[in-house]
Amino acid sequence: MAESREYVSRSDELGNIHISEEVLAVIAAAAALEVEGVGGLAANLGSDLAELLGKKNLSRGIRLHVEEESVTIDVAILVKYGYTIPDVARAVQEGIAGSVEATSGLSVAAVNVSVGGVVFDKEPKKAP
Repeated sequence: MAESREYVSRSDELGNIHISEEVLAVIAAAAALEVEGVGGLAANLGSDLAELLGKKNLSRGIRLHVEEESVTIDVAILVKYGYTIPDVARAVQEGIAGSVEATSGLSVAAVNVSVGGVVFDKEPKKAP
């Protein structure tokens, strides 16, 4: 995530609104996980390190770049086997952009999707 700021600030006629960048990342992660064909978010070094240190990171695989009233989102996903990667990635882009814009009022400049791997559904073990 962006290192320079922890909050995205917006002025309103009644005062200021501050939205944590972590909140935006969690919204993006939730939107990505709702897309059919997404098996999870891919790990990145920062989130793995945080988990090793005992901090639960709900926005694993998400990075934000905030400039003024727009945000660029980088997301790393795992795609379920059997799904078409470009179709899943496009649906992730649309889902994240729609969710972040609807909940924060910020415009999404871009959603960059990296596919970090393929996951396979585990078949239930049959009883002997």
